[in-house]
Amino acid sequence: MEPGQEPPSIVVAPPGPRSRELAARMAAVESPAFDARRKARAARSGEDQGPIVYARGRGANVFDVDGNRYVDLTAGFGALVLGHAPNAASDAARLAEGELPLALGDVYASELKVRACEAIAGVFPEPGARVMLGLSGADAVTCALKTALLATGKPGVVAFEGSYHGLSYGPLAALGFAPAFRAPFGAHLGVPVTFAPYPSSAAELGASLSAVRAALAGGDAGAILVEPILGRGGAVVPPRSFLPELRALADEAGALLVADEIWTGMGRTGALLASAPVVPDVICLGKGLGGGVPISACVGRAAVMDAWGGHGGTRIHTGTHFGSPPACAAALATLETIRARDLPARARAVGDAWRAALEAACALPGVRGAGAFAVRGAGLMVGVALADANEALAVARDLLARGYVVLTGGARGDVLTLSPPLTIDPALLDAFTSTLAEVLATRRAG
Repeated sequence: MEPGQEPPSIVVAPPGPRSRELAARMAAVESPAFDARRKARAARSGEDQGPIVYARGRGANVFDVDGNRYVDLTAGFGALVLGHAPNAASDAARLAEGELPLALGDVYASELKVRACEAIAGVFPEPGARVMLGLSGADAVTCALKTALLATGKPGVVAFEGSYHGLSYGPLAALGFAPAFRAPFGAHLGVPVTFAPYPSSAAELGASLSAVRAALAGGDAGAILVEPILGRGGAVVPPRSFLPELRALADEAGALLVADEIWTGMGRTGALLASAPVVPDVICLGKGLGGGVPISACVGRAAVMDAWGGHGGTRIHTGTHFGSPPACAAALATLETIRARDLPARARAVGDAWRAALEAACALPGVRGAGAFAVRGAGLMVGVALADANEALAVARDLLARGYVVLTGGARGDVLTLSPPLTIDPALLDAFTSTLAEVLATRRAG
């Protein structure tokens, strides 16, 4: 059996004693928000939500400090497209770290930054694109929002309910995933944002587009910010005409179409970019771009990005570690591996088969909407909608006890969100499908 592609092995019920000890130490020094969230989830679901603590990973496997081996169906929130180290990205980053851990940002670049920016510009679907690097997806979205304001002179943003763009202030203002995330910081969020419903079917498309059209009618919106497929919002795939319609509305209103491809990009959904064949004005990349090494990019059309060149270069968006040599090396290696192994096509084929198997397994009472309505997504970005958030939390916990790491998502928290490495052995997915069916059947019988 190939290392990194092994089935679960649970030697002590998770979380084991060592995980509990380390979790208690973390709770004593970390922001209390995270422990409070776990306690609230435990109260709602009736299940222990104590965390396991990771020790190491390899391929599609992760190991905790108590010696348990899991199949990782989250892959670092989708970032580990090549799986856990060692892989081409981690090897390249380690080599670059030994040569030059840090250059001088936007003053004196490294050769690796030059090559990485050329390669990332090549991802954009038309020639002449310009690139601005960051560390996180939120950095890329922040840069995109700044770009829209500079290029159009319009501060308004049209975003979508259920969307997740990050928690720093610019992206937070446009976050439709959970209004409660925005509310405590509302006094600091000066970006004027209008939210439209995100369509999950053709029947919902008209209302969504009407809301976008109404938001643009005021004339002060400089950007439509959209995920081609909702990620944390529950792997919601919109109708095929949704993005082309948004492209037309943006053009009509003189606004930029900004595609947040942080989760959907880099082959995750079965194509290098999920927004294709539409050409956005700006694309935000992150997560999988570095194969697990922190790097993100805001990539835009030349005519749009020209707005950064005014005022003698005082319009800048940079940071000490933006474009570090190890991160750039990881991005280059990730892009090369994705293309050499045709991982988007693999994600599409493996994902199509997996979703079909999940649909059959999940056609049970307790799973909202039998058949095709219970399972959604594209490629290896998959959501399984359950009855409610409490059941999703409980099922996720049952799966952890059986050696599978999954997350819950969706605007109501009722979706199992699955984003394994693009290199995962399909046999591991088949075994998970059988295990999920067993968990659901046991809960149904109970």
